[in-house]
Amino acid sequence: MANGNTTARIGFEEQIWAAADILRGNMDAAEYKHVVLGLIFLKYISDKFDERYQELEKEGDDVEDKDAYTEVNIFFVPPTARWSVIAEAAHREEIGTVIDDAMRAIEKENKRLKDILPKNFARNELDKRRLGNVVDLFTNIRMTEHGENKDILGSTYQYCLQQFASKEGKRGGEYYTPSCMVRTLVAVLKPTAEHRIYDPCCGSGGMFVQSEQFVKEHSNGRGTVSIYGQESNPTTRKLAMMNLAIRGIEANLGSFNADTFSDDLHPQLKADYILANPPFNLSDWNDGSLNDDKRWKYGLPPSGNANFAWLQHMIYHLAPNGKIGMVLANGSLSSQSGGEGEIRRKIVEDDLVEGIIAMPSNLFYGVTIPATLWFVSRNKKQKGKTLFVDARKMGTLIDRVHRELSDAEIQKLADTFEAFDNGTLEDVKGFCAAVTTEEIAKQDFILTPGRYVGIEEQEDDGEPFEDKMKRLTGELSEMFKRSHELEAEIKKRLGAIGYEI
Repeated sequence: MANGNTTARIGFEEQIWAAADILRGNMDAAEYKHVVLGLIFLKYISDKFDERYQELEKEGDDVEDKDAYTEVNIFFVPPTARWSVIAEAAHREEIGTVIDDAMRAIEKENKRLKDILPKNFARNELDKRRLGNVVDLFTNIRMTEHGENKDILGSTYQYCLQQFASKEGKRGGEYYTPSCMVRTLVAVLKPTAEHRIYDPCCGSGGMFVQSEQFVKEHSNGRGTVSIYGQESNPTTRKLAMMNLAIRGIEANLGSFNADTFSDDLHPQLKADYILANPPFNLSDWNDGSLNDDKRWKYGLPPSGNANFAWLQHMIYHLAPNGKIGMVLANGSLSSQSGGEGEIRRKIVEDDLVEGIIAMPSNLFYGVTIPATLWFVSRNKKQKGKTLFVDARKMGTLIDRVHRELSDAEIQKLADTFEAFDNGTLEDVKGFCAAVTTEEIAKQDFILTPGRYVGIEEQEDDGEPFEDKMKRLTGELSEMFKRSHELEAEIKKRLGAIGYEI
């Protein structure tokens, strides 16, 4: 592989992925993602350390002074963990042990990374010859800077997360929310600097990454946000911690993994922005011990479905002017079972629902079902009104089963919400409508956008109805005729080899 500095920007992530994919062999994607992402992470912090090392050496300063690295937000890499040591051992049988020892040494020197890095490179299932080949490939790549992109490792890490999610199918959706969906949430909410952002089921941290990026882009790179979150899956939590660490993002994800409902790690938090993609239709979330919890202001959610438990948990943690952008299963819009219809009614009547977007199908990995974006606000600009958007026709299939929204489509959704907030929105048949709470009540508080935006008006082509029907029936007649000809030809050919129909 060519040196990273001469490789074209487009396709760089794919090249890293192709190199890392060598490792897979017969390993399950859920297993080897931790190996691959851990190795990418190790190479990145080694490169950052090496850059700082050379600066200090050039200035005549102490290159082994740990504070000289941490003061500029660079992880200190001890001598036994430096990439040169790993590269030298690439084709020795103990390469796995060398990498595991390096991970332990780095964790020991950097408290932020304690118990986060994977240390499973020495196990028998991992082919050491392949591991050595990948180490060789990574040795020739600098990940700290790539042309104009200062976040090449961050984007590579994110790209690999996406690829693993794709390979794992439905299981991948448990830790990775499609980027275009996250970017839509962020573009609509428009988080600003010096505010608190929260995700109670943060997965691999994509909501935080996109929020931080949005803030920096809109504050000339100077803005920062305070990040809070938690994740119940211990290995997914480690993915998030690494994802944030490689971008220099400080985050409070609690000191351990924990279930948000039974062990809220931020009980006093009131967040300015909450972004989340909770597990759809989670069952058995409440064994009865949470029945009297103060979070259920609008009613106790059914134990068989946590959709409205997630929504109410987030509303509880919302600051006086706070906003929520979250992904929910479509059933949340219309379900009446288990008291969900009554909970939804009370939330709407409290004037909290700012907008609903019906998203296209095939956005998630491993599942084709469409989802809905809910936007909730404590202090709506348009009191007594809710914006409904039907975006089901948006997006383009990037392969046989995956659909993505373009930047232009995401911007269109964000602009629609901005126009709604400003009171300048004009309803568009089949796409968007601003609806009063009274109108929603007439629909029994069902929030399916299609009920409110109507059907897109078809453009009249000017052809008289009688002429059109004559033309279409003529075309259909020709198709029938051709169909009969093909049927006769098939029978003839089958008959020639002894098969009669």
